[in-house]
Amino acid sequence: MSREPILSVRGLKKVFKGSPPVVAVDGVDLDVFEGEFLCIVGPSGCGKTTLLKILAGLEGPTEGEALVRGRPIKGPGPDRVMVFQDHVLFPWRTVLGNVLFGLELKGVPRREAVEEAMKYIELVGLEGFESAYPHELSAGMRQRAALARALACDPDVLLMDEPLSALDAQTRNYMQEELLRIWMETKKTMVMVTHSVEEAVYLGDRVVVLTARPARVKSVVEVELERPRNRFSPKFIDLRAKILEMLREEVAKTLSMHMLRPR
Repeated sequence: MSREPILSVRGLKKVFKGSPPVVAVDGVDLDVFEGEFLCIVGPSGCGKTTLLKILAGLEGPTEGEALVRGRPIKGPGPDRVMVFQDHVLFPWRTVLGNVLFGLELKGVPRREAVEEAMKYIELVGLEGFESAYPHELSAGMRQRAALARALACDPDVLLMDEPLSALDAQTRNYMQEELLRIWMETKKTMVMVTHSVEEAVYLGDRVVVLTARPARVKSVVEVELERPRNRFSPKFIDLRAKILEMLREEVAKTLSMHMLRPR
């Protein structure tokens, strides 16, 4: 993993207009290094997805800056692709048709585009299902198709917003292993928001722990465990417990603030 940041935020603040305004992110400084798998955790509603959308260029900062390779992020770009929680596949397109979509937008000739799309369909383990429609696939297979579509665009960074949260426990564990395999094969930079601390420790090179809203960086935890990681090893369990305790502190603060508010 390179120690050169591919994404950076400095003094990042995001305020959503309203009555009253909502401060979602406040004063975040963070680097994402090229080739790393970075996981972001935090209490529900703390601003994790907002931070991810700013990195994707889908939201702009109110204050501070978000940078890609040192240049301001001014909107979405082909160097950053986002995978959403609910996969957002086109129901009228087959798996192949969905994976082809980004390549079609880039104007890649049809034969070359199909070859490229099939490469990523095979990478995510969907070979033989290229003619299937989303409603014919399991939830895990639909999420694989969404990953293949994102990877076919050949982004530098894959941004993932809780991509495995809708899966059952067994499928989720399997998909975590698949994500690691794809990350190691493609050497892409991956940034993943997750509610699961176990998932973050299993996947991440580092785990960013955010505070309750407004999101600030509470801690950045280096996961110095060799892969493949044993979820039942003492070091894994200790690290998971350490991060869970940080999150418990934030949840306790939020509950205390609600209880102290006049009614």
